[in-house]
Amino acid sequence: MSTRIAFLANPTAEAQQARATLVARYGEVAQRQAEVLVALGGDGFMLRTLHAMLDLQVPVYGMKLGKVGFLMNHFHADDLPARLARAHATPLAPLHMRVHTRESGSEDALAFNEVALLRQTNQAAHLQIALNGQVKLDELICDGALLATPAGSTAYNLSAHGPILPLDANVLALTPISPFRPRRWRGALLPMDTEVRIEVREPVLRPVSVTADFHEVRDIRSVIVRAQSARAVTLLFDPEHKLAERILDEQFAL
Repeated sequence: MSTRIAFLANPTAEAQQARATLVARYGEVAQRQAEVLVALGGDGFMLRTLHAMLDLQVPVYGMKLGKVGFLMNHFHADDLPARLARAHATPLAPLHMRVHTRESGSEDALAFNEVALLRQTNQAAHLQIALNGQVKLDELICDGALLATPAGSTAYNLSAHGPILPLDANVLALTPISPFRPRRWRGALLPMDTEVRIEVREPVLRPVSVTADFHEVRDIRSVIVRAQSARAVTLLFDPEHKLAERILDEQFAL
């Protein structure tokens, strides 16, 4: 019996042409009838696919047709059913953030890579960090801070000099962005089930925004972040390109 596949593609001409080729060769079903979703694009498109298709609870197999493809497999039009049959399944649990804004509003969002706070003006951010209700850092003066999943640890987190996390480490990386005080604090590794609360000191004088992957909220007062294992999605990778091995290899990249 053939696998029921739904194809999703980035709007670029290259990705759309690849989609047309694959549909002509393998056919497709509606997304809600699919056993596998095949995403064609780069990492940004993959993240948007994971968010948009989260409620379907269907494995996603990506093929790189974009600039960055850390979460993707190589694109080949041949032997797709066989590749899907032998693909390695990797669960990814998102972070849930609840944001309270300066205007007393609130928003919720999910992130598969990271939740990142950034100063909005030339004024440095003053942040207070609490873990499971206990203040651990009363004042961090910085450009911002981020909380990254293992899958996201090789992205923005690595650029901010945060650690690369093995996929099965069951920890999160809390990383400051351009810290000014305390100068020697370089972040922390936290158990996956830690509740992280970050308060913005002087939110009017020193405004701060927060993003969960690509969803941004500006002028925030506080954010609470916690992993949601119950809402994990499944990514599929060719055996020779397993995500866990890719993350490990990043630690030896020059």
